[in-house]
Amino acid sequence: MCARKHIGFLIKPASSACNMRCRYCFYCDVAAHREERRARVMDEDVADAIIDQALAVAPDAHVSFAFQGGEPTLAGLDFFRSFVARVEERRERQQVSWALQTNGYLIDEEWAAFFAEHRFLVGVSVDAYRDLHDSMRPDAHDLPTYARIMRGVRLLRDACVDVNILSVLTSQMAAHPQRVFSFIKQEKISHIQFIPCLPGLDDEGDAFSLAPREFSAFYRRLFDLWWRELGSGRYVSIWLFENIMQMALGQFPSQCGMLGRCAPQFVVESDGSVYPCDFYALDEYRVGDIRVDSLETMATCETMRTFLNEPRRDCARCADCPFEGICHRNCKRLNIAYYDEGYCGLREFLEYAYPGLQRVARMFTRR
Repeated sequence: MCARKHIGFLIKPASSACNMRCRYCFYCDVAAHREERRARVMDEDVADAIIDQALAVAPDAHVSFAFQGGEPTLAGLDFFRSFVARVEERRERQQVSWALQTNGYLIDEEWAAFFAEHRFLVGVSVDAYRDLHDSMRPDAHDLPTYARIMRGVRLLRDACVDVNILSVLTSQMAAHPQRVFSFIKQEKISHIQFIPCLPGLDDEGDAFSLAPREFSAFYRRLFDLWWRELGSGRYVSIWLFENIMQMALGQFPSQCGMLGRCAPQFVVESDGSVYPCDFYALDEYRVGDIRVDSLETMATCETMRTFLNEPRRDCARCADCPFEGICHRNCKRLNIAYYDEGYCGLREFLEYAYPGLQRVARMFTRR
């Protein structure tokens, strides 16, 4: 029996437009490095092209549509209603999954009902505890947003929407793992992903970027708190831990690039431009236009091949690392937060926590 084909799209329906002014926004930096900054809502011809190309992969394919930004809800609820309706009208036996990453600013009862009806997985960006979040993630008028965002999270939960919390792991957050875990417990968070805060594409230093030693110290303390919570009978899904446990079982991790190689992706901007990676939605990496270029052409073009074959940064600790086989210098963009030339925070964390994570993974398998 042939394996079912899978195709996924990361869609930017409002490009880099946003109603908040996060201090460290990486996609704002990406957009600023393009010749033309895009902030308009996606037109119907681009949305139609995405849908048609996705459903043409195979009549029984698994198709995933994920929406990000900027802030994707700025495209408006009618955009999403129309997009979903057109997929439903045209699909044959395809299995379709939906996801959206949002700052949560516009979430109300109507949005929550829509996400529940169509079984969206919704990731909401919350930087853990209130004072940190409000200092890092103000609105366009420089006002605090924590109370408003958490209200949106509760509305989604009340509507039985699957919710993941996304927290940007800044240098400031890394200094307070206890406060972060207290937030997880207090708000009864079941799934959380910490996204390392990266320096800009020009590698200019800033006050927020995560350093490798901060990465290791934060995760080692977080692991201790997580382990204690697990011992009391409550399991919290932490994205990094989940991926390491997958690899401990010989499985491919869910996080792209974690094995030190990139896979072709289709990141579609609001004007139809397609890029191989959310981190590299830059003019020099543009692989085509979803309206005129086939998926096969874009996946095999010279620009895509060059992107996939670009080397990782060197690290002296790789030579004798017992985890090199499940890392291979990791994601070429994220790894700046994991290691530098002479020190590897990821290795230090794995030496500390891998036996425990391996044990938990095997325990789940037996169950």
